[in-house]
Amino acid sequence: MTDDALRPYRAYVYAYPHKTSYRPLPGPKPPLAALWADEPKDALSLYAHIPFCEVRCGFCNLFTRIGAPDELTARYLDALDRQATAVREALGDGSPVRFATAAFGGGTPTFLTAAELERLCDIAEKRMGADLRAIPLSVETSPATATADRLAVLAERGATRLSIGVQSFVEAEARAAVRPQRRADVEAALGRIRDTGVPVLNIDLIYGIDGQTERSWRASLDAALAWEPEELYLYPLYVRPLTGLGRLSAAGRGAADLEWDAHRLRLYRYGRDHLLARGYAQVSMRMFRRVDAAPLGPDDHACQTDGMIGLGCGARSYTSELHYSFDYAVDMREIRSIIDVYTGTADFSRAEVGRRVDAGEARRRHLLQSLLQAAGMPVAGYEERFGSSPFADFPGELARFEARGWLDAGAPEGLLRLSPEGLAHSDGLGPELFSPAVRAAMAAYEPK
Repeated sequence: MTDDALRPYRAYVYAYPHKTSYRPLPGPKPPLAALWADEPKDALSLYAHIPFCEVRCGFCNLFTRIGAPDELTARYLDALDRQATAVREALGDGSPVRFATAAFGGGTPTFLTAAELERLCDIAEKRMGADLRAIPLSVETSPATATADRLAVLAERGATRLSIGVQSFVEAEARAAVRPQRRADVEAALGRIRDTGVPVLNIDLIYGIDGQTERSWRASLDAALAWEPEELYLYPLYVRPLTGLGRLSAAGRGAADLEWDAHRLRLYRYGRDHLLARGYAQVSMRMFRRVDAAPLGPDDHACQTDGMIGLGCGARSYTSELHYSFDYAVDMREIRSIIDVYTGTADFSRAEVGRRVDAGEARRRHLLQSLLQAAGMPVAGYEERFGSSPFADFPGELARFEARGWLDAGAPEGLLRLSPEGLAHSDGLGPELFSPAVRAAMAAYEPK
């Protein structure tokens, strides 16, 4: 195991292969119709990406831009409509096409006006055929854009989960994260979200902000708990290249800042224990769910095996053999250029950028996306899918995890599960499961 892997905050693994391993696809670009021809399409996930924000937080490396001049949002939705039409045509009608879950993310989807949100929902329903009122629909928002008219549209169109990025209820910490906001505005937005009656409220918080202490961290946790959110996400702060904090040398953190690692780990453990003692169950390193919260409804989409349709220039789509997207950037000028290309695109019938997923990568993806969940991975399900054992496929990695105490020795027979300490080190052990080829592609990626 590498020295880096012993560190708890190496990289947030939310998808595999990582987006920085994607490249322009060689040769003639593959038609979407051919990519999806033999894929199961009865439990797809739909994701629509809206790459606009009113401000860009200092820690943010998401594909988003500030503002939308010259009716850019209208032109973007026009392009989204064209893309949805092309994608739905490519899916065909030879086998059932059904969406099991949907999400609008970004960026900030509620940067759109109420009328534009109506149009976004129409694209999902009328172009793609997603029944938004019958499936889980998650939408991201922000304090400044969670207005009553926008939220009313989302509630009426079937949103089951509204996620708001608060990050900190302490105004000085919000400023330190280059996210200026007034607590009164945050509380008002939370009140408007609760007024909608949407069943699941999620609040995002960040630990590791400059100047944050256990006392101030608890203050944010308790402020969030006062709203009795069904879900809470606790994110460690990362300072990445080309972000606002990354450009501020005084606020930046060195790659070998072990003291900061230890501080974030202390805050993580404090937050975890605080939530577990107050009626929340841990779903992953980041996600906590209130134990008495009602289920979200039928959700038969399995992220390890089922396909994803991504709409928008920052979205990714997954088939069993290819993950594909558009170009990716962090720098604002590059993002603007990519959005301009997207809004001017007429033909969305082919995949442009992506990465092939062979049998070995599929094994890694299944293990990663299962093991990083607190519930763990049933070994029998892995064996049934791949005809082999994870212990035979990944003997070195799993032996090293076990030696570090990161595997739960008390897990039921047939369940491969992380220990509490293993979950705490999710961002360290996850990258250890990346293949050499993906690591090489990520290392060769030039941030832009």
